[in-house]
Amino acid sequence: MARRNRRGAMIAAIGLGLVGIAAPAGAETVLKAVMHSDLKIVDPIWTTAYITRNHGYNVYDTLVAMDAKGEIRPQMVDRWTVSDDSLTYTFTLRDGLTFHDGQPVTAEDAVASIKRWGTRDAMGVFMMSYVERLQAKDAKTFEIVLKKPFGLVLLALGKPSSNVPFVMPKRVAETPGTEQISDYTGSGPFVFRKDLWKPGNVAVYEKFKDYKPRNEPPSWGAGGKVAKVDRVEWISMPDHQTAVNALISGEIDLMEAPPHDLLPVLEAEQSVRLFDWNTLGNQYMFRFNSLHPPFNDPKIRRAALEALNQEDFLKAVIGDPRYYKTCAAMFVCGTTFATDKGGEVMLKSDFERSKQLLKEAGYDGTPVVLMHSTDLVVLANLAPVAKQLLEKGGFKVEMISMDWQSLVARRAKKDKPSEGGWSAFMTSWVAADILNPISTAGLNATGEKGWFGWFDDPKLEAMKRAFAEATDLATQKKLAEEIQVYVATEGTTHGWMGQWYQPMAIRKAVSGVLEGPVPYMWNIEKKG
Repeated sequence: MARRNRRGAMIAAIGLGLVGIAAPAGAETVLKAVMHSDLKIVDPIWTTAYITRNHGYNVYDTLVAMDAKGEIRPQMVDRWTVSDDSLTYTFTLRDGLTFHDGQPVTAEDAVASIKRWGTRDAMGVFMMSYVERLQAKDAKTFEIVLKKPFGLVLLALGKPSSNVPFVMPKRVAETPGTEQISDYTGSGPFVFRKDLWKPGNVAVYEKFKDYKPRNEPPSWGAGGKVAKVDRVEWISMPDHQTAVNALISGEIDLMEAPPHDLLPVLEAEQSVRLFDWNTLGNQYMFRFNSLHPPFNDPKIRRAALEALNQEDFLKAVIGDPRYYKTCAAMFVCGTTFATDKGGEVMLKSDFERSKQLLKEAGYDGTPVVLMHSTDLVVLANLAPVAKQLLEKGGFKVEMISMDWQSLVARRAKKDKPSEGGWSAFMTSWVAADILNPISTAGLNATGEKGWFGWFDDPKLEAMKRAFAEATDLATQKKLAEEIQVYVATEGTTHGWMGQWYQPMAIRKAVSGVLEGPVPYMWNIEKKG
């Protein structure tokens, strides 16, 4: 990874007080943060982009939530019951829930929000295939009636990361999942100031004074979401060295994702601390497009896996072994469904085997159109490494560079790669998104209505259903292992390219930052 010009960045940092917008009147407390990406898309159901998910947690609340122990707890819901036959889930909303426009949150809002989420999210789509009826019973009560038992209802509704089933007003949630919303009325602890939003400069969130937090300690996305600052400003600062110097000088308070090669600078700074907020870490993904050649052929996808290896990606992007590890487990090392079986192919490159598989498949040299994200440090070096490895394995590769938000827009296109589409891209997932076969978006095999890549694999879907309907952990573990082996050998949807960890950098005057898979903005206090 190229080292940045620190002296030049120090000069560039002069005048950072002009960044953002004028401070609010009075003695209001403003938390200024540089996030991992600029906010350009603000519909957290339409996209899985993490910056949009982070925005969603500021603006919206959830019905239930996962805590730090992995348990699902009520959030907007006061209580729920499950019928003896496990087919009917009845939820009752708690008192005092209000949208940002002053209207009460009702069961109809909750139902509409679940339905929209259930058209986009991998786990939501899967859950909705078991739902016979989803309806409001009265203003505060709604029920989910299943066709047959599905033991992951609460886990689906309480999933902590993209896509999160955030609660929106019914009128907003009735927007088709294929279209982006234009009304940003929320239900959470902060109000999004659309009038102050300047993509490429700043996004502003103000404390929602009528939000009613739970009277419980916060834990991940559960518990009391108490906004302890009056306003949050996300400052766009693409130059990471400049952002680091802004943090050191006190121009900003928090940097979500400082580049790993700059961590030694921050470790030596007395006014700043590093905080390992996402202890489960992250996992890199190499994603195929199954609609068009060359990756519409599973043997060619398998050839690609033979050419790739985790270590080269991790070294090129993360660099410091303290912050990464190779891991053969699709569902994340150290977690319930982790297994090495089948995943060994991810650990080393076998270029001769890759070339042999390409020959057997009749590969004709069709270029792999590989999208390259350039503006996110933790992604920027991935595509160049993939290009080099694939070419050593016998592929022809055309790499197209763009910023992450442009990549997010392009990956939604189903056009041929030669006509504005794509063949492959690399991304990263928070570990909490991929802990089981149902939540893992890359395993969505429902065809053109599924996640980008659009795999249509009835066998894989049947394997996932068996997992979802299993009643004991031992059986679930066995089925998860079978799914991993299948994906690594026959029904290849993606490659898992290693685990990595990202500490946050925080001014020592800032306290209360929570652990979790998301950089939550509530519970944070700022002195001075």
